[in-house]
Amino acid sequence: MKNHYRAVVIGGGVIGASVLYHLAKLGWKDIVLIERKELTAGSTWHAAGGFHPLNNDINISSLQAYTINLYKDIQRESGQDISMVQSGSIILAANPERWEYVQYMRTNFLTMGIETRLVTPDEIKEICPLVDISDLHGGLWDQYEGFLDPHGTTMAYAKSAENRGAEIVLRNRVIDLNPRPEGAWDVVTEQGTIVAEHVINAGGLWARKVGLMAGVNLPVSPLQHHYLVTEPIPELAASKKIIPTVLDLDGFTYMRPERKGLLMGVYELNPKVWHLEGAPWDYGMDLIPEEIDRISPQLIKGFERFPVLNEIGIKRWVNGAFTFTPDGNPLVGPVPGLRNFWVACGVMAGFSQGGGVGLSLAQWIIDGEPEADIFGMDVARYGDFASQDCYLSETARQSYSRRFVLTYPNEELPAGRPLDFSPIHDEMSDSGAQFGCIWALEVPLFFVPGDPEFQETPTLKRSNAFDIIGEEVHAVRSKVGMVDITGFSRYEVVGPGSAKWLDTLLACRLPKVGGMRLAPMLTPSGRLAGDLTVMRLDENRFWLMGSYYLQAWHMRWFNDHLPDSGVSVRNLCKEWSGISIAGPESRNLLERIAPDDLSNSAFPFMNCRRININGCEAIVARVSVTGELGYEINVSDNHMKTLYSTLCEAGTEFDIRPFGFRAMNSTRLEKGYGSWSR
Repeated sequence: MKNHYRAVVIGGGVIGASVLYHLAKLGWKDIVLIERKELTAGSTWHAAGGFHPLNNDINISSLQAYTINLYKDIQRESGQDISMVQSGSIILAANPERWEYVQYMRTNFLTMGIETRLVTPDEIKEICPLVDISDLHGGLWDQYEGFLDPHGTTMAYAKSAENRGAEIVLRNRVIDLNPRPEGAWDVVTEQGTIVAEHVINAGGLWARKVGLMAGVNLPVSPLQHHYLVTEPIPELAASKKIIPTVLDLDGFTYMRPERKGLLMGVYELNPKVWHLEGAPWDYGMDLIPEEIDRISPQLIKGFERFPVLNEIGIKRWVNGAFTFTPDGNPLVGPVPGLRNFWVACGVMAGFSQGGGVGLSLAQWIIDGEPEADIFGMDVARYGDFASQDCYLSETARQSYSRRFVLTYPNEELPAGRPLDFSPIHDEMSDSGAQFGCIWALEVPLFFVPGDPEFQETPTLKRSNAFDIIGEEVHAVRSKVGMVDITGFSRYEVVGPGSAKWLDTLLACRLPKVGGMRLAPMLTPSGRLAGDLTVMRLDENRFWLMGSYYLQAWHMRWFNDHLPDSGVSVRNLCKEWSGISIAGPESRNLLERIAPDDLSNSAFPFMNCRRININGCEAIVARVSVTGELGYEINVSDNHMKTLYSTLCEAGTEFDIRPFGFRAMNSTRLEKGYGSWSR
């Protein structure tokens, strides 16, 4: 082990090995992987080893396809057998709702270029005779799914990396991380201190502990997961045919062949966190005592779906820990606020996503950005709220328990809520608001006054809130509506160099004082990095507004590109809020409460100004996401209640009505206003 490396990868599971391999493949040689015990010691060694290309995020799905295609390459490069079997898979549909959803999945995957096909119960029986098809409506066949040897695959990554000049140091725990002034890190290990230009936390079950060494509390936690392996089954032992992986989503079980027997795993509805803070340091090639009673409801369904299990012995139980994040996706990328500290952790589906994670992170480190859009994996999709123990425990368990649960468009989930509120949350609630959640903030989706028991029913079709939202849209189109826009992000840019800096950061001409512009941000390669609106309040004072859930992502980009002096950027999301009024009567309403000339010539579209509204110093923008005549009225948090009551009182004359984000997006779409969704 040397005392200086270009990059140090912490963690010797499949993800760490993949990152090391891809850094080496892209040309870096002065790199090392440090593992506290042996390669795969953690969650990799006991993994079920399944892989599949299917994912509802098209970008993640493409990386999963890359991962699968990579396996033959690393097996050839390393000479290490990975025992890859591409058996295909069937997703079963045991009720009309699941059958409808499976058909929806197929069309969705078709738009991604992934070929799947619907199969009948009889076809399922022919493909896999072990399945009880008595209650099935059909299924979805995926020819690309399969399984492999987790240990062999990790060794293939590692040997291929070593063949390209990388080093691997085993039995050497990292015990501390200290940043250096120039941006490098002192990596303190049991065998000595290393200076690393870049540090990659691929710590798996220990990722949270490794992050805390660097000063970041990552939202990742180990959870328990069970599967069983049977004794050999005579029908399989006598057959040369390989049965596919079968996913019984309504039974919360999956099954695949394991040698001449079966492996069946469960995703129970009452999962259990295991060491929220991260695994003990002495944990390695260990298992957790099985908890059969806790998973028995799913086991019963599994034994019903695969009746042969009732006739054959169980060879062994596996209850091992693997990591989950609040949404089940990995944490990848540069950690906001820490120079040259990267993460590749929380990768629950390591053998589906490991290659893509390694490739994307290596590209990011070396080239400055990944080739794929991996916001769904980006560590900056979360703020500090996600690392609170209670929030992390609730949301990680929710994510695990919903692995096989039907997921609907616009569905709002309860875990970790409520956490953060608008200054007028109570007023919205009293008006009948039904809330959604954006980056921990409760935002009004639509209003059902007088019916506190109303609940939206998730569906693939029009929900029972459709007509309610339609009435809100009509109010905005015909008169005037108001929506709480606390859920928009706001940033202040000030300083003598602010205009020059923004001129390089934004792909637009900067407005004059009192003007506004749509302001996309581009990466050096010309790809979109942000979709903002810029307001020029004074010669050297600007506001940027954008999507609330991109705060950490935006601030990381701003801070990474700030000059050494002359410019400062401040996140105003905890200081300023706002209300947008929209509709043909919105100007008349604003004229009732503001002393300014608001005529079209005096205050034209895409202009902004300071206006005193009933003692509230407001920054008002002549713009509306709805596409109607409208104004976004921004005030400090302590003035929001006054602004709200003022609008309500003056708006009575115009039949003002509150509306939510659903109606706002509906009107936006009808107008043809685009929105950059991450």
